[in-house]
Amino acid sequence: MTRAGETVMKAVILKSYGSLDNLSIEEVLKPEPKENEVLLRVHAAAINDWDWSMMKGTPFYIRLFAGFWKPKFNLIPGVDVSGTIEETGPKVSKFHQGDAVYADLSECGFGGFAEYVCAPEDALTSKPKDMSFVEAASIPHAAGLAIQGLIEVGKVQADEEVLVNGAGGGMGTIAIQLARHLGVKNIVGVDSGDKEETMRSAGYARTIDYTQSDFTRLPEKYDLILDAKTTHRPADYSRVLKEAGRYVTVGGMTSQLIRVALAEKYGGRFLPKKFAVLGLSANKDLQIVNNLYTKNELRPIIGAKFPFAKIADAIELFGSAKHKGKVIVTIINQ
Repeated sequence: MTRAGETVMKAVILKSYGSLDNLSIEEVLKPEPKENEVLLRVHAAAINDWDWSMMKGTPFYIRLFAGFWKPKFNLIPGVDVSGTIEETGPKVSKFHQGDAVYADLSECGFGGFAEYVCAPEDALTSKPKDMSFVEAASIPHAAGLAIQGLIEVGKVQADEEVLVNGAGGGMGTIAIQLARHLGVKNIVGVDSGDKEETMRSAGYARTIDYTQSDFTRLPEKYDLILDAKTTHRPADYSRVLKEAGRYVTVGGMTSQLIRVALAEKYGGRFLPKKFAVLGLSANKDLQIVNNLYTKNELRPIIGAKFPFAKIADAIELFGSAKHKGKVIVTIINQ
């Protein structure tokens, strides 16, 4: 509850875990930036796995961040945001009032589903003038996963054969554009058949409908698998990796992620292939995205856009796994 004279804002508050009914848009105190932070007026935000998992309260480790038995008081979800800087702390030097920026807030307290959020200046990247706020909000988390998964951990090479599982979502539609930029020609995208048009528009020349075919049972082998779903065992992935193949997961089923992590640590004794679970370093690659965007070599695919008042519908669509590309919520009418 706020008192008379206090400055308030509208924000999405998570009251308890388990259901979208536990989300509500309420008036809460407008935050004030610390000395190394900026106050960001949020224009748009994207829905991510973080937000769906936080709402459900599963996997259980999410409660280490959000609160064990119930969400922390006035917990505001939201990871990917874009907006304009309203105010700067006294030690902020890189940005000024009115600057247009975007960021992934997963390492600095979340809070993107609100009219305002505070963030450290080091988490922010300037938005190119030609990039819309909706596009900017769709990029940070997905692009970080794609860049670090393909290049830093996956060590992709131009002459290799690559498979991306979850190719019709945010990470997958950016990964294909990044791979094409790097000169990779042989790339297969895996997702549900209703996302085939989205996958092809992003650049996948060949697609596999996972509801019809299990790629781990097909004869083709790959140098690199980049996986956003992780629904199989490491042995299944190993079967379709070449001799020096690599498997990198950026998310998926907790039980399978644990198995991949064990294969990463101990699998060299039993499996000749390399396995890795990506631990994302948020925001560090966004200048790469800016450069590619400016050269017209990368464009995020926006599958659905919702007004702030319909944010529960946006999260529900994301949780159904039927979304194509990114799901965006506009905080300010665009």
